[in-house]
Amino acid sequence: MNRLFVMVFLTMASISLTYAQDKTIVLVRHAEKMASTEMDKTGDVDLSDEGRTRARHLLEIVKKYKPHEIFATSYKRVQQTVEPIAKYRNKEVQVYDPKDQAALVDKIMESRIEHYLIAGHSNTIPALANLLMKKEIFKQVPDNEYGVIWVVKIRKGVLKRVEVYTY
Repeated sequence: MNRLFVMVFLTMASISLTYAQDKTIVLVRHAEKMASTEMDKTGDVDLSDEGRTRARHLLEIVKKYKPHEIFATSYKRVQQTVEPIAKYRNKEVQVYDPKDQAALVDKIMESRIEHYLIAGHSNTIPALANLLMKKEIFKQVPDNEYGVIWVVKIRKGVLKRVEVYTY
């Protein structure tokens, strides 16, 4: 019985320590995309030249946060947005389901990893920021706005601040 208590206590302490970690989570919408054409009914288009330039600029902005894990949706434009930083950091881009952002937040909060970069869409990234903050503050990004970064800082398991930058 005493041994079971110790095992339960250690498990609970481990969970508590995991959630009490420091995290820096950088959120970004994908860069400018090519215009959809009639031939491309899926809407899964590449980045435009302007978008590729922005993705390279994103590398310069985000590299100071040293993301250990990089997440992006499965769309080409989102993958291409984080590709330069992933190559620079020698990291694999992990695909997440933007329809189940709660699972992504749980995965991040349960992990011992502290630095993340997450790329998504005009409607999913502000929603993810709201989910991390546990408040509804940010609205969907306008379709023509691409250069915004949210930096969510969690200290000892508690939201410390959210910084919003343009780049």
